[in-house]
Amino acid sequence: MKVAVSSTGNTLNAPIDPRFGRCACFVIVETDDMSFIPYDNENKALGGGAGIQAASFVVSKEAKAVLTGNCGPNAMAAFSAAGVTVYTGRTGTVLEAIDRLRTGVLMPTTRPSVPEKAGVAIAAGTGTAPPMGMGRCRGGSGRGMGMGGGRGRGMVASAAPPLPISGGAISPVTSREDTLAALKRQAVEMQRQMEIIQAKIDSMA
Repeated sequence: MKVAVSSTGNTLNAPIDPRFGRCACFVIVETDDMSFIPYDNENKALGGGAGIQAASFVVSKEAKAVLTGNCGPNAMAAFSAAGVTVYTGRTGTVLEAIDRLRTGVLMPTTRPSVPEKAGVAIAAGTGTAPPMGMGRCRGGSGRGMGMGGGRGRGMVASAAPPLPISGGAISPVTSREDTLAALKRQAVEMQRQMEIIQAKIDSMA
């Protein structure tokens, strides 16, 4: 199966880019043999419509699933229409995300995780994307997976209510089932982080 991953680089060891429509590049991975082809994201500098253009590109490459940090309403609608499964909230490297997908522990989503044009503010350096349900946060220095320091983008529960999305038919309202699924994903991610920390402690003992 072909899987598209939003990435900051063109290798399997590159960190995942949390922005889908404005990511640096896409790494298309064939999960059957782990072969991959990187593509520069030519839509990242667009003033508008980057998400749907990027989604169209991914669909044209016959990807059946997408792994990314955040996905806006326009891209999500395009993936839904094309039958592409989307997994948001991904951190770490491209390879780590693919490995977790292959183990079957990831849960797909059909709802956008950020409002329309959220990537414009991030790309311009004017701030981070407003939260919608489960948000993303940027860590400090280091290679941690979030929860404070880390080059990865940690998962945090947003205290703010979902923001309304204009110009689209997709509702950002989070149901009880979606909230429960998001909490389960967060619990799995936290357990994974605890295992990594324990392994480091054991190696230093």
